Amino acid sequence: MSSTQPPFRASDGERDRAIDELRDRAVEGRLSHDTFVGRVDQALRARSRYELDDLVADLPPRNTVRQRLTDMVASVSEFTTRVQSAWRKPRLPRLALPNDSRLRYVVGRGSACDLVLADLTVSRVHAELRKEDDGSWLLVDLGSLNGTRLNGWRLVGPARVRSGDEISFGDVGFLVSAGAAPAS
Repeated sequence: MSSTQPPFRASDGERDRAIDELRDRAVEGRLSHDTFVGRVDQALRARSRYELDDLVADLPPRNTVRQRLTDMVASVSEFTTRVQSAWRKPRLPRLALPNDSRLRYVVGRGSACDLVLADLTVSRVHAELRKEDDGSWLLVDLGSLNGTRLNGWRLVGPARVRSGDEISFGDVGFLVSAGAAPAS
């Protein structure tokens, strides 16, 4: 009487690892495109770990020096891409919080607003800045169509504004700076 154990069922993670290995080898030129496609199809249909192991068993061992060099180039490339992206990010104009005696400043496209923004993504009466008793400022969206954002988050209620915050009225963005006397 021989006891044979059933093969272990292949998990999704093991399937993904086998496909990643096949992809890496295809990128290295170790597999043709047709062989790669056929083996990926087999990996997706594999029922056991043994079937997955057979798909990569005949591949030559990885060149660790080449892999390290490839990984190093990829990380430098990723870093360079992030630096270029940050460098190209538009510089936001500054919005100085007023330090006069008024308690409310309305922002919008309408001519009656305190801060008029001539952009079609800004509503006629878009948002307001309210000065609190303690001297801090609250930003409130006034039901604008394209929304008001504070540090990338769309406002759903009043939010405290500080120097260094990013505010967007529709597509028009500003970087908040410490109070200054408003221009008359």
